[in-house]
Amino acid sequence: MSDKHQLIDIEEDISSDDDEVKPINNTWLVDNEEASTSRSNDFNTPTDENEDNAVVPPLLSIDSEPTASIQAPTTSQSSSSNNDTGDHSNDLDSDPIFHLRSRTAAAGTLQRPQIQYESLDYDVCENKLFHAEQRKRLRDRFSLRIHVIRWIIFILIGIITALNACFVNIVIDLLSEQKYKFLKASVEQNVPVNGGDGDLALPYLWWLLLSVVPVAVGATMVTYIEPITAGSGIPQVKCYLNGVKVPRIVRIKTMAVKTIGVITTVVGGLAGGKEGPMIHAGAVVAAGISQGKSTTFVKDFRIFKAFRDDHEKRDFVLGGGAAGVAAAFGAPIGGMLFSLEEAASFWNQNLIWRTLIASIISSFTLNIVLSAYKGLENFTFTGLFNLGKFKEPLTFAYFELPIFMLFGVAGGLLGATWNALNTLINKVRRRFVPWKLGKVAEAVVISIIGVTLATIMIYFIDDCRPLDKERISYPVQLFCEDNEYNAVAALWFQTPEATVRALFHDEEGAHNIRTVGYFTLVYYFLACATFGLNVSLGVFIPTALVGAAWGRLVAMQFLDWFPDAHFLNPGKYALIGAAAHLGGVLRMTISLSVILMETTGAETSFFFPLIIALISAKWVGDYFNEGIYDMVIEESHAPILPWEPVPQYKGLTALEILSKPVVCIKLRDSAHYIYEVLLRCDHNGFPVVDDVKDNRRCEGRVCGIILRSQLIVILLKSLYVENKRFWLPETSIQTFREVYPRYPSIKSVRPLDRKENYTVDLSMFMNPSPVRVNNHDSVPKIFNIFRALGLRHMLVISNENRIAGIITRRDFIYK
Repeated sequence: MSDKHQLIDIEEDISSDDDEVKPINNTWLVDNEEASTSRSNDFNTPTDENEDNAVVPPLLSIDSEPTASIQAPTTSQSSSSNNDTGDHSNDLDSDPIFHLRSRTAAAGTLQRPQIQYESLDYDVCENKLFHAEQRKRLRDRFSLRIHVIRWIIFILIGIITALNACFVNIVIDLLSEQKYKFLKASVEQNVPVNGGDGDLALPYLWWLLLSVVPVAVGATMVTYIEPITAGSGIPQVKCYLNGVKVPRIVRIKTMAVKTIGVITTVVGGLAGGKEGPMIHAGAVVAAGISQGKSTTFVKDFRIFKAFRDDHEKRDFVLGGGAAGVAAAFGAPIGGMLFSLEEAASFWNQNLIWRTLIASIISSFTLNIVLSAYKGLENFTFTGLFNLGKFKEPLTFAYFELPIFMLFGVAGGLLGATWNALNTLINKVRRRFVPWKLGKVAEAVVISIIGVTLATIMIYFIDDCRPLDKERISYPVQLFCEDNEYNAVAALWFQTPEATVRALFHDEEGAHNIRTVGYFTLVYYFLACATFGLNVSLGVFIPTALVGAAWGRLVAMQFLDWFPDAHFLNPGKYALIGAAAHLGGVLRMTISLSVILMETTGAETSFFFPLIIALISAKWVGDYFNEGIYDMVIEESHAPILPWEPVPQYKGLTALEILSKPVVCIKLRDSAHYIYEVLLRCDHNGFPVVDDVKDNRRCEGRVCGIILRSQLIVILLKSLYVENKRFWLPETSIQTFREVYPRYPSIKSVRPLDRKENYTVDLSMFMNPSPVRVNNHDSVPKIFNIFRALGLRHMLVISNENRIAGIITRRDFIYK
């Protein structure tokens, strides 16, 4: 069977965390009739010389013409871990070229630019330096101190995440208050009364200006300064926790742009919320605090050095995400469950407690600050998404359970339709709006459309209600009589969170059926067109708003038909509709039900109706497509690992998916050879072998694995056997942690010159116990091992412990 290979040009070495998100300039398909069962990727050298000259063996040759086929290898091929998505070779006389099988990558004709992803090293490198540090900690009683510091970091994460959320909330409240007060006054001054000279076009123009300007500012910052901040950030955090290194996701600059972007988006009136971005902000806070240094400001505080690795950083980021949920919704238990259900790929009991503490501290800190800011005597301001408490306990009769289930079915259908439509819109915008200025203009156009539709509804729908100043923040009289207000304007002249709260708690008769119906229809499609713009916003609030609107609409309609059906409480069914629609779009169940209960203060007995609606919505939606976060990840082609291997891998063995032959390094190898290997390929992991015959390293006996970052540090610091007496006393595991996470590239290493004949002994630096599987082990078995341990590389060996191939993340992703 012939394989298809997708060619991707890589402009520069991407081993550093400092790399930009680089698009693929040329993408095409090439036939390879003689490829192995896995990916083949190697680099070339002009001749095959003896070991004394330490020249890299000749490998795969590639024609420079884009339409040419890949030539069959003449000697040996090498494959290791390039970006951990499949390791492929570089031709000495051409730019590096990265090959992916169509089975393990998105195949097709010319495609849009994609992001180059790497994997994270969640497997601890237990080399001799690591064990020396562990023994030293036991002697110094440092182990207990590390545990205490870890708890302190989680507490700090909760506090700082909450303070950032407070800042966002206060700024949004202040700016929104000024905006809607001004618009209310402008409408009242320009209403034509008794044939007066008022012109309602003026408040419409003011509304456009006050919406377009902040949206344009936010879209410009996201597009030109930090594109990774677009959207809610939850899919990116989910990828990071799964083991995918998403470029620039946990930078300080990312958090700054995210914070300003979400403020401008919400103030601008786009159909989005600030809750999702708070989760991303919490992850950034956690990643920054736990490392004790800032690579952005080039400042090392010389603290928390023991936590400078991917494994520790992952746990802190998980706690930061949970703290973000707790701050956003005032739901500490919901934050912990959200991290478990939606974000985390790796979990343990100790992490549950630390994550819960971070969530509780975050919720408590936000409660104190915002309650003090609002002048409340008691701590009642629990979260940014404060839906208020129901005046009366929410009760239900058992004959309502089928109704709740039908609500869930409707939510699943509407959610699946919303996800499919949003994905289609995003595909269209990626194809036809690829330039940066167009992305900003698109956000402005959507903002104009939203304001225009709202203005049309306010002007043409006659829905006047008795004035209730305690309930309505910015009542607009417009064409209504005295002591009345326009109910349509009340839905639009406030933040989306306030509108959800109104739909939950407004009395019967507070809204017209036609008003809520049109509002539901408009906001459904408006939110669908908004999510995917180059702005920072979340999808939770508009989804809950649409669900609450159609849930209340259904209850109102049936009350109109059956006035004696007193169980039809519009607020109760608005909550069920919000839960059903959220379940249909997000496909979350347990955490979402707990978040809604903590946010609304619903009784524990009402958990059953919520979970029925959520599960029904999830089951129905899953029949058609995935949740919106998973669909965003799929569209980004991030190599995220699912919970279970795909069915196509059942019955296969490691021999059928591995990459081979592998670029290997001897236990004691030439510095020149190592330098040439790093220079000519961008693999990130190299098996260390001994018992090498005739310089055929790819057939050596496995004794460990060494990472690219480690080899570069060894060359940079000249850790050679010949000068061992100078560096050995000062070398420790901290030598490698100091450069984490932005490891230097091979370009930062000067040509060896006089050190070409020096030798590197890897016995001290390599991981002598990498995870190894036999080439006859089943793919489902090795998949479970790979995912459970958070591996970056998995070595495949023969019965004689000789290297047979290597497996990385891309080998488990079927396309």
